[in-house]
Formats: sequence, structure tokens, C-alpha cells
Amino acid sequence: MINKHVKSVTQAVADISDGAVIMIGGFGEAGSPIELIHALIDLGAKNLTIINNNTGNGEVGLAALIGTGQVKKMICSYPRSSHSKVFPELYRAGKIELEIVPQGTLAERIRAGGAGIPAFYTATTVGTPLSEDKEIRNIKGRDYVLEYALKADFALIKCEKADLMGNLTYNKTARNFNPIMCMAATTTIVQAHKIVPTGDIDPEHVITPNIFVNRVVEVSDPLIESKLIAEGISYP
Repeated sequence: MINKHVKSVTQAVADISDGAVIMIGGFGEAGSPIELIHALIDLGAKNLTIINNNTGNGEVGLAALIGTGQVKKMICSYPRSSHSKVFPELYRAGKIELEIVPQGTLAERIRAGGAGIPAFYTATTVGTPLSEDKEIRNIKGRDYVLEYALKADFALIKCEKADLMGNLTYNKTARNFNPIMCMAATTTIVQAHKIVPTGDIDPEHVITPNIFVNRVVEVSDPLIESKLIAEGISYP
């Protein structure tokens, strides 16, 4: 039996190198793997391309990673939210690149990457600046924009429960982008609230099968982004 359990978040991210493309799960605070992100900050890998729904909040987690200057490009749907300040400042200063992707299109580009679909057509951005310089095709009287699949070298994921083989379950809406990111990355690294023996998770409850997971690390008392922001905490 393959045991994918690693002892620490530091060990889990140790092989992430400069220039990597990384998908980071989460929908704002929900499902964001803060401990893995902080371990990536400590690792010091640079010139990263990050794929996430947003650009983080406060000065912890994803926002902290951006703030260290380790990220050269963000691919996301919402580059600014209620508590985001790090990314907007860097972007206005011309110190970070941005590719905006509508949320549904972002999810489908990631899903397509995991399913082996190289590209697809969608009408979402027709007639907007986001369709500029992209192929447009008329199908049955309606224009569609060609969008390419997204894949990554690594995915950093947060789940509720994992077994030693890497089968995963999620906590309600914290599921969000995590399952499709697991499928679209070459190496998937997961922080789990609890790791249980193989066989303890009902197969009918498994959301992400172990074939899409490479490493799992237990973080039994995960940081809460909104609490850290309210306390004015920054990382590192």
C-alpha cells in the first residue's frame, strides 16, 4: 500500500522550484491552505505563476506570498476583494502580472486541464476586453471565444479528511476549486485537518480519489485567515 503521508508542511513543499506554476485551492478564506503557502514562503521559490480565484487578503496566506515578491504572475477571477491590499499596490506599481479569467471560465479551464481537453469555446467574454487577441468562432449564429486549458506543476490543497493513500473529503463549500485543481496538477500536495487510516473513509464519501494526490500532511489546528486579519497579523 502506498503511504502518501509526510511529516511536515516544510517537507511537503520542499521540491517546488523557481518558475513553477502553482494552483492554490480556496475561495477567499474557505479551503485556503495557509500553512502550505507559508511553508512555500519559507522555502523561497521565486518567479512563480499562481492560479487562484483571488489574490488573497490581509498580509497572510496568498497575500503574504505575493507580498514577498515571489510571484511574477497571478491568474485569477477577483484580483481585489474587501481585505486585499498587497496585490493592488504591486500591480499599480507594475511589479506583478495579471491575467483575469471569469470565474466559471477559470473553473472550466482547470477542469479541462485535468480531463485532457486542450481548449474549449465559451461565450462569456465575447465583446469584452478579455476576448482581445483570442480566436472567435461563430457556432450556430453565436460567437464564442476559444479558451485554453490550465495545468500546473503543483497544486496546494486543503481538505477536511484524508487517508494515508490520499483519498480526500472536504468541508462543505471549502471544496470549491480544490478537487479540479488536484486533477490538473502534476504534483498535488494536500494539508488535511485529519489523516485517518486507509479504509476509514467510506468510498462513497471520497471526493478526490488518491490517484490525483501525491502528498498529504496533517494540520490539525489550521490558521483562520479572517482571525489573523482582524488581529493585524502578517507573515512572515
